[in-house]
Amino acid sequence: MSKPALAIAITILLSLTAVVGDYFLKRAAELPDPFKTMWFAVGLIIYASTAFGTVFVFLHIKLAIASVVYSVSFVLFLTLLGIVFFNESLETGEVVGIGMAVASLMLLGRFL
Repeated sequence: MSKPALAIAITILLSLTAVVGDYFLKRAAELPDPFKTMWFAVGLIIYASTAFGTVFVFLHIKLAIASVVYSVSFVLFLTLLGIVFFNESLETGEVVGIGMAVASLMLLGRFL
């Protein structure tokens, strides 16, 4: 696997890691004093851990590419998190938006 391809794969894993961190932060936010909970501490540690991978990514691909891959994969993973763990539902416009996000990744892949 080439370094840019590995960097893109790591970017997707970083977004998944951030979504896991968001899960814990959402749990903390549901409590009366969220900043003093173990949920918050775990979410903070998970977010901080992504800094190491981010530096590797920035060494091998442009910020613009990394940000698009990260943002789209983050939105997709976060949407899945909301549906699976928080019983949220999607409306038609949201499904169309998700389809467009996936299409943007496919377009981006053509120019790498």
